[in-house]
Amino acid sequence: MSRYSFTLAGQSLEALPSGALFWPDQGLLCVSDLHFGKSERIARLGGSMLPPYDTRDTLARLEKDLARTRAKSVICLGDSFDDSIAARGISEQEFTWITRLQAGRHWVWIEGNHDPGPLAIGGTHMSELPLPPIQFRHIAQAGSAAEISGHYHPKARVKTKAGEISRPCFLIDSDRVIMPAYGSYTGGLSCEDPVLVNLMRPEALAVLTGDVAQPIPMPGRRKSLHD
Repeated sequence: MSRYSFTLAGQSLEALPSGALFWPDQGLLCVSDLHFGKSERIARLGGSMLPPYDTRDTLARLEKDLARTRAKSVICLGDSFDDSIAARGISEQEFTWITRLQAGRHWVWIEGNHDPGPLAIGGTHMSELPLPPIQFRHIAQAGSAAEISGHYHPKARVKTKAGEISRPCFLIDSDRVIMPAYGSYTGGLSCEDPVLVNLMRPEALAVLTGDVAQPIPMPGRRKSLHD
């Protein structure tokens, strides 16, 4: 597994190809925007019928990351379920799977804008988590430093020999990390969107997920009129 290693606030961190973030010194794995139950919510609201396997696929990838990193702590950085009804409607099999992954680990659910956290499932529930020198929260705050957040589902477009592709990505600079969405069936916001451009510093990197964690200059960042 080819990871991208970097530092934030003097701490050594690793962006994993899956979209998870690992803090080796803390034995901590962080994932954001799992959006469990997204296919069910879309169908419930009259949208397209998608195969109802998104939660299981996300859990399978999370289980692999936990096995590879041997993480002892997990932070789910908000929007863990697609909405509160999806959180209450989790299947018994999926509930048992999550409980098994939690066994022997310190597990923190951060509140997102889609849900307050799965209150019926074990773990610690918090609005945000200061773990000095780093602050974990769902939505980035302008002017903050040493911050890890999610919410925006950043994606980057890159040109390849096979044509242009879009990949979920981490956005990383000396102040913050904005995590990609870890959940299956999640959309994304172009990292060239002004909201993300204005949050990130000129030297920001986009670290693409996929087979390897591939860093590139953040597309659009150097075009900002605010530099």
